[in-house]
Amino acid sequence: MSKKQYFIIILILGALSTISPFSIDMYLPGFPAIAKNLNTSIANVQLSLTSYLVGIAIGQLFYGPLLDRFGRKKPLYIGLFIYVLASVGCVFTQNVDNLILMRFIQAIGGCAGMVAAQALVRDIFPVTKTAQALAMLMLVIAVSPMIAPTLGGHITAHFHWHMVFLTLAAITLVILIASYFVLPEGAKPDPAVSLRPHKVLKNYLEVSKNPQFLTYMLVGGIAGATPFAYIAGSADVFMNIYGVTEQQYGWIFASLATAMIGSTQLNHLLLKRFTSQQIIRVSLTYQTLVGFILILGVWNNWFNVITLIALMFVFLSGHGLCNPNAAALTLAPFSRNAGSAAAMMGSMRMAMGGVVSAAVSVFHNGTASPMVIMMTFCSVGGLLTIIIDKSVKKRNLVKNGQPKEPSMAV
Repeated sequence: MSKKQYFIIILILGALSTISPFSIDMYLPGFPAIAKNLNTSIANVQLSLTSYLVGIAIGQLFYGPLLDRFGRKKPLYIGLFIYVLASVGCVFTQNVDNLILMRFIQAIGGCAGMVAAQALVRDIFPVTKTAQALAMLMLVIAVSPMIAPTLGGHITAHFHWHMVFLTLAAITLVILIASYFVLPEGAKPDPAVSLRPHKVLKNYLEVSKNPQFLTYMLVGGIAGATPFAYIAGSADVFMNIYGVTEQQYGWIFASLATAMIGSTQLNHLLLKRFTSQQIIRVSLTYQTLVGFILILGVWNNWFNVITLIALMFVFLSGHGLCNPNAAALTLAPFSRNAGSAAAMMGSMRMAMGGVVSAAVSVFHNGTASPMVIMMTFCSVGGLLTIIIDKSVKKRNLVKNGQPKEPSMAV
């Protein structure tokens, strides 16, 4: 594969993966306008974000078997078409309940891009190059938070929040066309994959029995939900508590996105010297430490807007290190059933994203505390999963009669 082909494929796969980030980030600056227009509260508007994340979590579980049974492209096209129709439905909604429903349907369609992109990475690139390919994919994805909220802020300020969803529909149509003409087919359809519910469940159960998959699906799912706590609370924190404008919020969101972009590129270099496991453990450790500083600072009113942005920048940089490595380790054991594995991985992450975003909304108290507490909860949960997994493996070694690793004398 030439460098040009590699670049184009990564770009389109990244675009498929950015459909949901754009759908999440682009309408954030419009939360106050949406709440005012639909005569509801920002907390209720935040539930439209939660419904989107729940839709992704559920939808991915359906697309996994479909991608394995019919190949990567046909289910992808159907999903993107559903997304476009639901986006238009969001434009004409008259109340927050309908918006929540349309966002759920929008997610059911849009998540096809996420699952197909990850499965195609596993199809196209060898296992030894998967982490690097995913890191490049994350770079493309990470650019979306720099563009989406800034663009959404300008659209909301100069037109109306409804125009945001028309723009999303148009962008997705362009991505669909590019996928049709440029992307490789990936894995061929597998008629042996049954779509009967009990067969699908059995297949998912078989995938989940792989120890490496289970561990890093949990790590990636829990720790990978960190940005959703930030996304759910940031509009309220920066615009209502710190008083920034819609356009300023867009720039703040974009500047914090550079934390993930920079660390993604750093990850590409670190993989030449360290393993994915080592990178994940270190990144989650320092995220946990910074998270507790954020909690203490918010609780004691130590931060102004600049200080908060700076610490958030440091915290979110860990996501660009942890996420691609966890994804690579999750998918590595599979050649067959890669679609189902990718679906379970993505579903876990989005389910956790739905939980933490809902928690931020439910515990909304007019401060940044719910946001930073849930962010820290995610990093702590990911780190504890690794520690528990290592402890279990050591106990199994002893039970099986294998000697312990020699301890270092202090």
